[in-house]
Amino acid sequence: MKKALLLCPQLIFIGFLFAQNVADSTIYNPHELFAQNFNLPAGNSFRSAKGIPGPSYWQNNSSYLVHATLSEKDTSVTGDVTITYTNNSPDQLDYLWLQLDQNIFKPSSRSVAATPYPGDYFSVLGKINGGYNIKDVTISYDNKSYTVQPVITDTRMQVRLNTPLQPKGDKVSIKINFSFVIPLDGAGRFGRQYTKNGVIYQIGQWYPRMCVYDDVEGWNTLPYMGLGEFYCDYGNYDYYITAPAAMIVYGSGDLQNAAAVLTPEQIKRLAAAANSDKTITIIGADEIGKPATRPAGKENLTWHFTMTNTRDIAFAASKGLIWDAAKINLPSGKKALSMSCYPVESLGDIAWTRSTEYLKASIEIYSKNFFEYPWNVAISNAGITGGMEYPGMIFNNYKEIKARLWFLIAHEIGHNWFPMIVGSNERRYMWQDEGFNTYVNYIANDLFNNKEYQTDAAYFDKSFFASRDYMQFMQYKDPLMTVSDAMDAEQHYQFYGKTAYGLNLLRTVVVGKERFDYAFRKYTEAWAFKHPTPYDFFHCINNAAGEDLNWFWKEWFFTTAKLDQTITAVSYIDNDPAKGALITIDNKGKMVLPVILKIIQANGKEETVQLPVEIWQRGGSWVYKYTSSNKIDKVILDPENVLPDMDRKNNEWNSK
Repeated sequence: MKKALLLCPQLIFIGFLFAQNVADSTIYNPHELFAQNFNLPAGNSFRSAKGIPGPSYWQNNSSYLVHATLSEKDTSVTGDVTITYTNNSPDQLDYLWLQLDQNIFKPSSRSVAATPYPGDYFSVLGKINGGYNIKDVTISYDNKSYTVQPVITDTRMQVRLNTPLQPKGDKVSIKINFSFVIPLDGAGRFGRQYTKNGVIYQIGQWYPRMCVYDDVEGWNTLPYMGLGEFYCDYGNYDYYITAPAAMIVYGSGDLQNAAAVLTPEQIKRLAAAANSDKTITIIGADEIGKPATRPAGKENLTWHFTMTNTRDIAFAASKGLIWDAAKINLPSGKKALSMSCYPVESLGDIAWTRSTEYLKASIEIYSKNFFEYPWNVAISNAGITGGMEYPGMIFNNYKEIKARLWFLIAHEIGHNWFPMIVGSNERRYMWQDEGFNTYVNYIANDLFNNKEYQTDAAYFDKSFFASRDYMQFMQYKDPLMTVSDAMDAEQHYQFYGKTAYGLNLLRTVVVGKERFDYAFRKYTEAWAFKHPTPYDFFHCINNAAGEDLNWFWKEWFFTTAKLDQTITAVSYIDNDPAKGALITIDNKGKMVLPVILKIIQANGKEETVQLPVEIWQRGGSWVYKYTSSNKIDKVILDPENVLPDMDRKNNEWNSK
């Protein structure tokens, strides 16, 4: 390369003519984005350089058998969990780590200690009886059982094995007896809602779970602080919930003993709903609390559920909910069931009466465009939780209505794709599930019911969790690659909005819909039921879309760079518009993106052109030669306001 430059000095002159040195007029430095000092990790046998699992990829498996009792008397859950853990790694494991998420509510927790004053963002303060009561921990290995004294550190528990777990398929069983008091507000993710017809219990993070051991971090043991959510193994679940007989229990997965816990009429209605695109009532508002809605003769009933190839389960329970359902049509021809359960306070055509419709439509859209929904049932439950996701089960605010309710349901069930199907590490990279999900939510929003809510004003409210007022996210102080719990709590919604905005820019401006949609789907398919890192995503999109987007990954996810494009001059070759116009564009910020120009000539001719990001590789100023036939009347940068330009006052040049 050096030799070529010495032989062609005119190239140097042209480079300076059309791409002035950045030090002359801007703070933009192309070396920060286009130099080779930012490279993605090299591929290996575990994770391919093209962003898919490699031939030696492995992940461990955690399957669960859970028995639990919900007690209204003391608002507690008591039970036992038996975990069958399979070590598929190439490593010998001398100890195991488990997650004890309920311990976030212990007065001694790190989350309590790290709660800024004043405030209690995650409702962790003052819970005197909060956290798990862990009783017995029993290990079964090689046909022998023994008890261990676990080492509990905040929201983590270490179990030290008498005999190491061998690599490549060895198994061990861990049985734990546990109990906890159900908090009123479980860090915004579960809790108790008091209504006219009784308490709605939304139960999540309710049993001890395995930490993930992977090829990237080894044991993933970041503590649960409240903001960073979860990272879990996949496995099969078999669980039993004992509750007062007057209650209906709504659980993740498939109910195995309907005849023992439902009435013949409810079973009949569920069968009708399984064949109906219209919502069918299972328990109506006028039936709540009536003896005919429950099997007679028992004080308590045990509900048995199973769910396969999932990373978690949750359940809701109440004596006083409306229950309805409808059929979900999946691309393969398979059918699933959309269900909603909500109090009479939520009844109404602008409210939860449409919940099952919203849930059904969301799943059908995501299944068609990204990956088919793999389970048989999906449930939307109204209660105290503002919005929280679990496999096959979502908890949503019982007061939400209209566009906000549609989007909330579409968002929370969208998490069944990111991170329930594509199992990224939420605790470390919140944007990789919240942002991806928000991105697909707005695609669903554009497709739902003839664009019913496409331009609803609610989405542009700055307080909306997935606000389309993207400019606010571009002014925040932390980059997206900030560890989830280290993000400013008041600014964490950029994990949603800024990520979604960036992906949409790739789709609509940088790469194009056809190529980006293909690449995004290849990523989703490749990592279904596996554990991708951000770098796997970057590699996969680069390869499947056929673009080196490292400059974008760096500026959008690793920095707080801002965009400011401006038109600084318009002139003509030999002062003759018929010979062409020279339009000078400067990049005044540290971020780069393609340039979109709307050019209006004096004769009324209008044209919109797009210049690729490569114009900024050598510097922060570019002279674009436009084939004009008349004088230029006006030039407008980004005429549709699709780019995150921080100063639009300099986006227009006017001959007058």
